[in-house]
Amino acid sequence: MPSLSTIETPLGPMVAGATEHALCLLEFANRRALSSERAWLEAHYGEPFVERETSLLAETVRQLHQYFGANRREFDLPLDTPGTPFQCSVWSALLKIPFGQTCSYEDIALALGRAGAQRAVGRANGANRIAIVVPCHRVIEKDGSLRGYGGGLDRKRRLLELEGALQPTLFG
Repeated sequence: MPSLSTIETPLGPMVAGATEHALCLLEFANRRALSSERAWLEAHYGEPFVERETSLLAETVRQLHQYFGANRREFDLPLDTPGTPFQCSVWSALLKIPFGQTCSYEDIALALGRAGAQRAVGRANGANRIAIVVPCHRVIEKDGSLRGYGGGLDRKRRLLELEGALQPTLFG
């Protein structure tokens, strides 16, 4: 039976979900798509999430706290990311974006051999259910502007600042 837990972070509470063997959900608690993502996962797994602590969720908390404390650059967690083959290819590409770096939607489309598929990459990026660990926040516009983050652009900006991929703004 999948487990669910709330994690307090410097950017607000997050909801983490895991199967017996892998993390399958990590979203900011106020993300509008959270309830539909949870419902989709429950249908996919054939059973509801149950709020409880597990060793995997405890390890997720530990690694997130290290990340926010600037003591972790990569996550070492087993992941379950069910989706379409295209979505899975985009999510796999996201995992290859190094800490402290960004790329554009077009860069990912080209890396996947799908020139012109920037919008499809954007949709797949937005469908990512494992925020921060699968670093969809590292995808920006070709001109360097920020766009499209389910947790909100302020959080995206702050995550990129934490990673050194974006200089802090004076008023931001």
